[in-house]
Amino acid sequence: MANEKKFPMTLEGKEKLEKELEYLKTEKRAEIIKRIQIARSFGDLSENSEYEAAKDEQAFVEGRVKEVENMLNYAEIIDNGSIAKDEVAVGKTVTFKEDDDEPETYQIVGAAEADAISGKISNESPIAAGLIGHKLGEDVTIETPGGEMKVKIIDVK
Repeated sequence: MANEKKFPMTLEGKEKLEKELEYLKTEKRAEIIKRIQIARSFGDLSENSEYEAAKDEQAFVEGRVKEVENMLNYAEIIDNGSIAKDEVAVGKTVTFKEDDDEPETYQIVGAAEADAISGKISNESPIAAGLIGHKLGEDVTIETPGGEMKVKIIDVK
């Protein structure tokens, strides 16, 4: 299909997904198969909660395998070589400050590798989308579900 969604990501993000896929296909699948075999040995499958739980986990893992394979098949590695060093873009880390609040720092990544806990936000999030294309020192108004944010970009790496 020509309309397949692209998944922008850093090289690091792609490698992380490849490792996850390898783990799911080898170790996790084997673990679940072993659990299903053990649960089958308990007899009647109609009232076997261990069997049901293992089958549910198997379905989840197979769904995740397909999801990760799809993201890797349509991965678009970010190359910031043609983007100005002081311009916010996917793959870059940006620090901004809102009024008298403490500065916030995030790396802008593709949705496939977003992890807010480790400071990586999706390029599709309102904050990242509002910052992309702006430059160091600019004042930016970002539309968020909670209302407008007025920030100043204080660092771009």
